[in-house]
Amino acid sequence: MATDRTVMPRAASEIRTFDVETDVLVVGYGCAGAAAAFEAASSGAQVLLLERASAGGGSSALAGGEIYLGGGTPIQRACGFDDDAEEMAKFLLAALGPDADREKVTLYAEQSVRHFEWLVERGVPFKPSLWDSPTWVPPTDDGLMWMGENSWPFTEIAKPAPRGHRPTSNDFGGWLLMKQLTAAVAAVGVDVLCDTYATNLVEGSGGDVLGVVARRYGMEYTVRARRAVVLTTGGFVDNEEMLALHAPQLVGHNKNSDGSDDGRGILMAQAVGAAVKHMSAGQIGISLVPGLIARGMIVNGQGQRFITEDTYPGLVGQAALYRQNMDVWVIIDEQGYEAVPEPERWGVRPYHVAGTPEELAALIGVPPAGLRATIDVYNEHAARGQDPLFHKSDRWLRPLVPPFAAIDVKMGLRPPSESGSGRGSGASVFTIGGLHTTVDGEVLNLDGRPVPGLFAAGRATSGLHSWGYISGTSLGDGTFFGRRAGAAAASM
Repeated sequence: MATDRTVMPRAASEIRTFDVETDVLVVGYGCAGAAAAFEAASSGAQVLLLERASAGGGSSALAGGEIYLGGGTPIQRACGFDDDAEEMAKFLLAALGPDADREKVTLYAEQSVRHFEWLVERGVPFKPSLWDSPTWVPPTDDGLMWMGENSWPFTEIAKPAPRGHRPTSNDFGGWLLMKQLTAAVAAVGVDVLCDTYATNLVEGSGGDVLGVVARRYGMEYTVRARRAVVLTTGGFVDNEEMLALHAPQLVGHNKNSDGSDDGRGILMAQAVGAAVKHMSAGQIGISLVPGLIARGMIVNGQGQRFITEDTYPGLVGQAALYRQNMDVWVIIDEQGYEAVPEPERWGVRPYHVAGTPEELAALIGVPPAGLRATIDVYNEHAARGQDPLFHKSDRWLRPLVPPFAAIDVKMGLRPPSESGSGRGSGASVFTIGGLHTTVDGEVLNLDGRPVPGLFAAGRATSGLHSWGYISGTSLGDGTFFGRRAGAAAASM
């Protein structure tokens, strides 16, 4: 008898009677699963949604809540910004890394305004106001924020427009998104079965996917899907073995998940021949306050700058981990530190203060000559409102004056609602690679052909991204392509 220790598929011929049958089976109840279930049910299919936890939400409910939308949404227009799908796609293709999925990005941008409307129709509220300074998550309920579109080099690639749309919630808003999607799922009559962990796909004699085997309260539970199975089971950051195999640079860091991103859905699909993409790619949440580095600088172990500091902070994190191995420091002066309102500092304080760059370098262990040269060159150009090396906006340029302070990102930071600190790597990570899918969520095999009866969406897939990331492209990608996967599965 197969157990949940193996991910190999169960032959349909081995199952005498299924515990339940449905038209479309969705596995995983985060934002992608909710969107898929809603669209499948709205298309007239009977839908069953399986969730391993005792309630839906997953990592989506813990997210900041940003949804990357553009092309001229009502929120953008209300805040005075013109935008179009072409400019949105240009930015995403540049920001999401080499080999970002052009077909998915183009379609997502073209239908972004309609997706915004879909979210509003599901009851997700957005306030027509702009948060206008660098941050991870605004402490206000402003409905729009910049995601690096107004920073170099993107200003030379696409016309800048803020596209980070936020549900109307102070601080984190993923809970509000999931609250509204959960209500929408219930309204269309989707059956939800919680405390049920899918372990294996059920495979027919012709290689088609016919359902899943799951564990429910310690007992085996089988589900037959008459039309299709949709996997929305999340990434694999919580699976140390998979991380070591595919994304070793993410090993040993804090994890940004609800603890259930174990990659099981990806492995189940691979076991029936599914292909994967970009499995080494990850997002890096670096433990720094974006408003501080915008007003100062971030340097590596040689005391040198390595990225423009007013860009999207997740790109700073990726550069810090992948190019600098997290050997980085935030350098700031007193005026720059005090310019960030106290609630936006998240409790972060300088750990080293000195009167000269050389003294500060000695305290943090970087070459004194290197840090001195970096600060001198920065100050020389900042005095003229210029940054020829990294093109930081002149809005944030000002010569740094002693005393100088250094902030150790490895000491971590906590949002105002939390307490405590602990030295770690300075990074919180999650995976963004996964199953190779079409724009309609069909899971492709190694020949590039759809695996019959199998769809996927969300972080279980390789979505818009390759080795780049912008906040809002997980919730945006998950809901948008979850919708398409659910509708396609229902049409089988």
